[in-house]
Amino acid sequence: MGNSLKAIVAFVPSDECQKYLLEDLEEMPVDKMVDLSGRQLRRLPLHICSFRELVKLYLSDNNLNHLPPELEQLQNLQILALDFNNFKALPLVVCTLKQLCILYLGNNKLCSLPLELRLLQNLKTLWIESNCLQHLPEVVCELSLLKTLHAGSNALRTLPAQLRCLQELRTIWLSGNLLSEFPSVLLHMPFLEVIDVDRNAIRFFPSLAHLPGLKLVIYDHNPCRNAPKVAKGVRRVGRWSEETPEPRKRSGAVIEITLDERPSPPPTDKPEPE
Repeated sequence: MGNSLKAIVAFVPSDECQKYLLEDLEEMPVDKMVDLSGRQLRRLPLHICSFRELVKLYLSDNNLNHLPPELEQLQNLQILALDFNNFKALPLVVCTLKQLCILYLGNNKLCSLPLELRLLQNLKTLWIESNCLQHLPEVVCELSLLKTLHAGSNALRTLPAQLRCLQELRTIWLSGNLLSEFPSVLLHMPFLEVIDVDRNAIRFFPSLAHLPGLKLVIYDHNPCRNAPKVAKGVRRVGRWSEETPEPRKRSGAVIEITLDERPSPPPTDKPEPE
């Protein structure tokens, strides 16, 4: 009943209704964090933008499709969660928040990212999974401090060559895309520690044994006929990994060996900035 009432109240833009949805949040919390996730919000209450010392703002699981220009006042913001909303375009005001370290944009309707995203030069973690991206926006390659990129469950077929410029990148999640070949740019990124290409359409894997930083590669649920070769100590998750041998040929036929183990999904807990 409570959630149903909130859903009805969300359609009424009066101040009284907003206070009900915010549970009378009128002063900035001592911990400098505001969590308005799952409040059925259709607009961000303007008084939140007056909390100029705010460090963390969680707006996940609402009905937002725009943000007010007053958000620019939150110049101390380090974490912004906009996932599970209705954004078709990233509001440009987000790109003015230059202290952002972590930005959650997953589960929206984004088809692109603005060039202004390059202004977020402190960004270390970017979540853009479960959107409508057919190409990884090249502006992502200009985020020089990026360490973690979650781009799964889109419609990516390739990755831009400029991605190799991200020398701080350690983890890349590409599960659930449309990759028919292993992205060649990843072969030139020796600093990568985790590569996830689960649930794509890759038929052949090149050797990854030359990547000295690699610790984990997830390649399950691909129509591949070989496992990627890796250096000693690197964990593989997929068919013919550590637990089972690669298929043997008999009379010209390939005997496939399935693996019960399934890859671990990316962490669901939202991390803190480093």
